[in-house]
Amino acid sequence: MPATKNTFKQALSRGDRQIGCWMSFGEGAVAEVMGTCGFDWLVIDGEHAPNDIRSIRDQLMALAASKSHPVVRVPVGETWIIKQVLDAGAQTVLIPIVETAEQARELVRACRYPPTGTRGVGATAARASMFGSVSDYTRTADQEICLLLQVENRKGIENLDDILEVEGVDGIFIGPADLSTDMGHQGNSAHPEVRAVIADAMTRIKAAGRAPGILGTAPEATQAYLDMGAQFLAVGIDVMVLANNARALATEWSAK
Repeated sequence: MPATKNTFKQALSRGDRQIGCWMSFGEGAVAEVMGTCGFDWLVIDGEHAPNDIRSIRDQLMALAASKSHPVVRVPVGETWIIKQVLDAGAQTVLIPIVETAEQARELVRACRYPPTGTRGVGATAARASMFGSVSDYTRTADQEICLLLQVENRKGIENLDDILEVEGVDGIFIGPADLSTDMGHQGNSAHPEVRAVIADAMTRIKAAGRAPGILGTAPEATQAYLDMGAQFLAVGIDVMVLANNARALATEWSAK
């Protein structure tokens, strides 16, 4: 039995638009709720949310029956954590702060088994192979891993064309908050200079045959990114969805 087909990776390769949402609670129960909402993909955020490998595993389990594809953002682009989330069952990983082609090549290798990669061969006892029941997992897993790299500062933008030449990278995610801050526009990712850089990056990513992605947390920004050609587009963050709606509800009824 081969590794499960990565439907998200297939959708990106076809050029299909994928609408997603961020998950920052770090709780399996919340992931299960989010999995019923109809998003194409959901980010389990290991960088800024209170997650560890056990909570990431629990959220992967919670989404197992959902049509929403889990994307795990690791806290840092290191082989050890990529190894852990892949063994926990992630098929799509998002790596923050990628700045060079050399770094991108090492990340590709971290997602692949030897001889072309450095991923540890221990899947028999891991959730990724359903504890050995997926008998051909090690031989077939590489082709089903989807690698998304975050380019989110000036150095990454400067090296974007070189990063796009690295084989094995499926998509490039632009981080508007980090990028705008690094460009000197803290808290203002809508600044015309930032928007121009993002639009140019989206064009180059698409021209290179890779999927461009981004996160929008306000309708105007989300529509702007959609118009720029974002293919995998996150349209909100679960914590913000709860907080904003709860605040609006409290304000509405407190005023009566």
